[in-house]
Amino acid sequence: MNAYLIAYAIHIAAVCLSGSFFLVRGIWMIQENTLLEKKIVRIAPHVIDTVLLIAGVVLATLAQQYPGIDSWLTVKVLALIAYIVLGVFALRRGKTKTARVRYLAAAIAAFGFMVSVSLTRSPLGFLS
Repeated sequence: MNAYLIAYAIHIAAVCLSGSFFLVRGIWMIQENTLLEKKIVRIAPHVIDTVLLIAGVVLATLAQQYPGIDSWLTVKVLALIAYIVLGVFALRRGKTKTARVRYLAAAIAAFGFMVSVSLTRSPLGFLS
């Protein structure tokens, strides 16, 4: 099996884990579940997202596609930044639960858009 396929499989698995765990944490935030305070719940997203980022960089390098050069990848990175910022406000920094739920919805939309950009390799994603 070649390096690209291994990196791709790791990247896809990490995307699924990251998105699913973010959604679960968002639901726990809405429910005010104390599981959000557990150490593993605070650490796991960083580990998963680090693996995701490393696999993404390896994929981009192996495919010789780079943000700033390939428009779809540039949009994907910008959507990633939006997703991270929205996620921080959804889970930690939102001042009210209503605001956090709105940030959560926006973060999920950014995540979905980012996935659609990846699948279509179009900067418009599902809008293309």
